[in-house]
Amino acid sequence: MPDPIDALLSDHAATVRETVERLRGLLRQAAPDARESIDLPDHLLAYGWSGRMGDLMFAIAPHATHVNLQLTDGAQLPDPSGIVEGTGKRIRHVKFRSVADVERLAVRALIKAQIAARPRPSE
Repeated sequence: MPDPIDALLSDHAATVRETVERLRGLLRQAAPDARESIDLPDHLLAYGWSGRMGDLMFAIAPHATHVNLQLTDGAQLPDPSGIVEGTGKRIRHVKFRSVADVERLAVRALIKAQIAARPRPSE
């Protein structure tokens, strides 16, 4: 059975694949207990505390020349660097055109703020 990540990224350039992998690593590091779900029809990786939409925190969406990191509460998160894009009432994104873009300190701050906005539910 083929790896679903390979299926998701098979048509993408090496830079996009490497950027997705680096973002996956950052999210695993920041929220090791978060659940990663592959949504092939919507062409993204979703991250949340469970499979419920209400627990969704992030999505990684690869595109032809860039990768978006969707932030479920992006419209409300502090963004002093101005890297959050979009006009959604709630969900916004950060665009990555290279692996080096992932290393911006503002990215880590946004990931931390998004996790704080959606604390892990009590079990």
